[in-house]
Amino acid sequence: MVKSIPVTGWSSPKPLNFRPRLTTLFFLSFGLFLFGLGETLLISAGIGVSPWTVLAQGVAIHTGTSIGVTTFVVSFIVLLAWIPLRQKPGIGTVMNAIIISATIEFVLPLLPMPASLVLQVVAVVVGILLVGLGSGIYLVANLGAGPRDGLMTGLQRVTQLPIAWVRISIELSVVLCGWLLGGVAGVGTVMFALGIGPAVSAGLFLTGRIAGATSDNT
Repeated sequence: MVKSIPVTGWSSPKPLNFRPRLTTLFFLSFGLFLFGLGETLLISAGIGVSPWTVLAQGVAIHTGTSIGVTTFVVSFIVLLAWIPLRQKPGIGTVMNAIIISATIEFVLPLLPMPASLVLQVVAVVVGILLVGLGSGIYLVANLGAGPRDGLMTGLQRVTQLPIAWVRISIELSVVLCGWLLGGVAGVGTVMFALGIGPAVSAGLFLTGRIAGATSDNT
């Protein structure tokens, strides 16, 4: 199992890098686009949103704010959790929100809702795989993870557990909290919570293998 982020020839030497190479920016953007495309498929499938959206729904119910505002606040709180984990932000942390949001905004209207449960499940599976692959590519770029992925890599570094286990633990904890607060979970939510850990681990492994990883970030 993958236990750390591979380092390739196009990985940035450090997350806080304001002059990255064009190849590094390309792979960062491409990975985030795939991530956003996967999230879009999950939404269009219509059988359950991601665990973090379930949490945002639950918090919104009790605070009276919109899901958009709640999502931003939750992301900010997660970023605060980076401090004790000694996670370092970068331009990828900002681009994460911009590219993924833009992809969902422009692609979602183009995707029809699957006509049958089988197609809905297929859309969720493909979406999870795309999120995993996209995560692997953009994390290897090493220009700063998004709030949730940074929490994952920080906890992995501290615990030294496999990335898949850490991610599954986070997602299950988040969806449970969201559900207890009143958020709505579905089949797709459970599939995402259980599948995203192995998907991210596989994405990191494939990216490192294809790109010829030389070592691992620690």
